[in-house]
Amino acid sequence: MVLNFSKYQATGNDFVLVDNRSLAHSFSKEEIKKTCDRRFGVGADGLILIENDAHSDFRMVYYNSDGSQSLCGNGCRSAIDFAHQLGLIKDKTKFSAFDGLHEGELLQNGKIRLQMADVKSIKRLGNNFFINTGSPHFVKFVNDLPNYPVLLEGQTTRYNKTFEPEGTNANFAELKSNNTVAVRTYERGVEDETFSCGTGVTAVALASSFHGYTSPVSIEVRGGSLSVEFKTSQTDTFEEIFLIGPAKMVFQGQLEL
Repeated sequence: MVLNFSKYQATGNDFVLVDNRSLAHSFSKEEIKKTCDRRFGVGADGLILIENDAHSDFRMVYYNSDGSQSLCGNGCRSAIDFAHQLGLIKDKTKFSAFDGLHEGELLQNGKIRLQMADVKSIKRLGNNFFINTGSPHFVKFVNDLPNYPVLLEGQTTRYNKTFEPEGTNANFAELKSNNTVAVRTYERGVEDETFSCGTGVTAVALASSFHGYTSPVSIEVRGGSLSVEFKTSQTDTFEEIFLIGPAKMVFQGQLEL
């Protein structure tokens, strides 16, 4: 099988995107792993398929690099730009993803504004938080984030019995000045630290509100900068959540699977 693809990155979180509206491609877990392999494939944190959807502009099918599925916020922004390049949408869209319908908008400054699902509850684990923003996220606020053992602590948290059987993503965040938070994330499904995680920084932004931070929260990740807007309607309930940041095509190519 010869695969035509576009390679995208969204604040360093990178993806292989495929126009699958004809349903010509069906991927086994091994083919997904090979496609995302950084030595024997294209190299990516995940694979995204754009397909037709009866109730929206398109359907985004997302696979982590290990073949598992989840919502991916950075992947959604990449999918919006790709759909625009395909001529499926103009500047605004409604599309289907892992956790339901989402709205998105291509802004004039080149960034993409993605509406996330409402968060109805937040679980507190001592001084830490567990928040589902379309994918499950553990959030811990730490000091000296650049030197924090993210890989070791992330692996330990991801497989902690508290989060069985699905496991969790693990985010380590440091509160900065000017309503800004620095974030590093160990991603479930990639099984490594990534340069950015959209659903993760969304969870961190919501958790930062309990430390007095207000919308919009600026987020610094290894791959760049994002911002998160939200409104609170009652305790631990967040609505009108938006993840805002860039998504760029890096190159196009073919891969023989």
